[in-house]
Amino acid sequence: MASLPSLSISSTAHKIETDSRKLSSSSSSVEKGLSFHRSQEGPLESSTEALQPFEPALYTPLLQRCSEIKSLSAAEALHAHVLKTGTHEDLLVSTSLVNTYMKCGASAHAHKLFNVIPQKNIVTWTALISGYARNNQADEAVRVFIQLRESGFYPTNFTLGPVFNACSSLYSMELGKQLHGYIIKYHLESDTSMGNSLCSLYSKCRRLEYAVKAFQRIPNKNVISWTTIISSCGDNGNAELGLKIFHDMLLEDALPNEFTLTSALSLCTETQSFGLGKQVHAFCVKYGCESSVPMKNSIMYFYLKSGETKEAMRLFNGMETVSLITWNAMIAGHAQLINIAKDGASAQRSGMAALNMFQMLHESGMKPDLFTFSSVLSACSDLVALEQGEQVHAQAMKTGFLSDVVVNSALVTMYNKCGCIEKAAKAFVEMSSRTLISWTSMITAYSQHGRSIEALQLFEDMRMAGVKPNKITFVGVLSACSHAGLVKEAEHYFNMMRKEYKIEPVIDHYACMVDMFVRLGQMEEAFMFVERTGFEPNEIIWSILIAGCRTHGNMDLCYYAAERLLEQRPKEIETYVLLLNMYLSAGRWQDVSKVRKMMKEEKIGSIRDRSWINIRDKIYYFRADDRSYSWSSELYVFLENLIDKARCLGYIPYKDANGSEGEEEKISSSAVHHSERLAVAFGLLNLPKEAPVRIVKNISMCRDCHSAVKYFSILTKREIVVRDSKRLHRFRDGRCCCGDFAHWLRLDG
Repeated sequence: MASLPSLSISSTAHKIETDSRKLSSSSSSVEKGLSFHRSQEGPLESSTEALQPFEPALYTPLLQRCSEIKSLSAAEALHAHVLKTGTHEDLLVSTSLVNTYMKCGASAHAHKLFNVIPQKNIVTWTALISGYARNNQADEAVRVFIQLRESGFYPTNFTLGPVFNACSSLYSMELGKQLHGYIIKYHLESDTSMGNSLCSLYSKCRRLEYAVKAFQRIPNKNVISWTTIISSCGDNGNAELGLKIFHDMLLEDALPNEFTLTSALSLCTETQSFGLGKQVHAFCVKYGCESSVPMKNSIMYFYLKSGETKEAMRLFNGMETVSLITWNAMIAGHAQLINIAKDGASAQRSGMAALNMFQMLHESGMKPDLFTFSSVLSACSDLVALEQGEQVHAQAMKTGFLSDVVVNSALVTMYNKCGCIEKAAKAFVEMSSRTLISWTSMITAYSQHGRSIEALQLFEDMRMAGVKPNKITFVGVLSACSHAGLVKEAEHYFNMMRKEYKIEPVIDHYACMVDMFVRLGQMEEAFMFVERTGFEPNEIIWSILIAGCRTHGNMDLCYYAAERLLEQRPKEIETYVLLLNMYLSAGRWQDVSKVRKMMKEEKIGSIRDRSWINIRDKIYYFRADDRSYSWSSELYVFLENLIDKARCLGYIPYKDANGSEGEEEKISSSAVHHSERLAVAFGLLNLPKEAPVRIVKNISMCRDCHSAVKYFSILTKREIVVRDSKRLHRFRDGRCCCGDFAHWLRLDG
């Protein structure tokens, strides 16, 4: 075929475009072309004149352009031209066409063309395999790779790379190990790209130790090698090791790129290594990486998680263009600060900042995505901000993200934490598809609301649907059994978890079982269960046993459990208050001194009783005996009147098994009304009639307040929801969803 050295690429493109129009009478250029390949009967039937052939190399840049703009129609037109001129016999052109179709997302076209190429080489196979891997068709990529080996071809590094990516997508350790064996057999292990691919595969399959070994065996590590293993450590929950490797990288004078620094900053955020994180920030400034948007987002998120919100806002306000990723980082960062805040006021400020950011995003005209909705719904959950949560629900419905399983699962959680189990169930039922997280969220919601039968039935429905439960699912199931006192069912599910699903119990599973026996007053059985199963109880379980023993008057076991608890040197302030009150009640002054000494050694401060309520986008905070508001006198008159009416219905202050009353007086005589009573009374006064009252409390609700609020729900015919640090309490008609049993804490105000 004659060469055309004087013909430019642009003029060639113009001529091909002109010639391609002549083929417009054909209903499907590609299908006719493939038919031509199969039949080998000569040129396509067409009324057009024969087209002038071109040098095969001239098609390559044109096909490359089709790939760049992802124009399938242009690729089809070029394919038609190739067939008409007979250039399809050139393997380079056919391979380029396979690659172009794959990059345009037309996998079926690419495979049909591949099948009719008579003499394939390894480049052609690689084009098809990498195309499938790129188009998230990992199964097909692996299948074609197996065909390649069966055909007698030997893959190159460029072939194995996308196959490793496909294995990672499929989490296929078995095939990954076979590939590892292959590269060892053919001495490809020293290739840096192979080592990087191995490292990434083992990381995706949650085998960090293998990933580290693969990384260490790479003789010539590049920045991709270092970045892969550093991010792998973060993905597999070993941030400390990731930071150590990052330090080693710097010691070896390997220069990180922005992806390395982003990963390192993420690890600093996770480990709360704020000093090191600031050094990474300085490194970014020194090497000019700070200006990139991903890097800015990472630095901003780091400062948010560090609690330095002013610095984060400074960076945010200084951005010329704000992407949706930036908005999401700000919303998610503030939402996550709620759970690590030092006090209720800080938590509320962070939560409201997340909601305000979401409103600013809405006003900017940019559309939120599923990550935005998930984060803002999480903030609504932690704030017990039902009104705002319902508004987010409406926006998710309007923008079409309600069909997303992540958003729907977040909705279920939000309605559950706000005490709306009916709306949570409705959101669950309306899901178009469900994941394990969706099922587990709803089972947990039913359990927390005392709907044990519904929780267990839903669990059986999940199993019938073919969804395999995990350890978190079984926590919800066992908790449901505990609430209802279903001993046989609990033992059945506990054994099912171990034998059928091969899930080893963790401390939360044991806590549910112990809690069940304690609720039933079977204290000996609870201790026997601990002894029989052989696990080591933690602070939470010993506290459950102590509270149960006090409630049921078994003080010998109570003191035994207290001794075991003190041996663990607990960290929770509520645990020490529980022990103090127990020893004070019994007049065991030597033990009181011992506990107070330990509190001093562990630097345990005094407990702070705080509650808050959200009314019309404004947060109202209350302390015990709070009189800081101008309307406090009116509030106390209303509360005292309510308590008097409750006494007439039978409310009396709580007395424990030893007959002592008002133990909080022994720690602090000043506290008469705990914060949740004041918050509830304020809500009853200021919310519309019949509207539910929703309160958040920073510590456990005490038994006396629990009893009082039950009567308040009868007197006012209102639903009252109090979410404390341990559980959710939903009061309706004098009953609470917790089953009137909790590990009560007496407060020091």
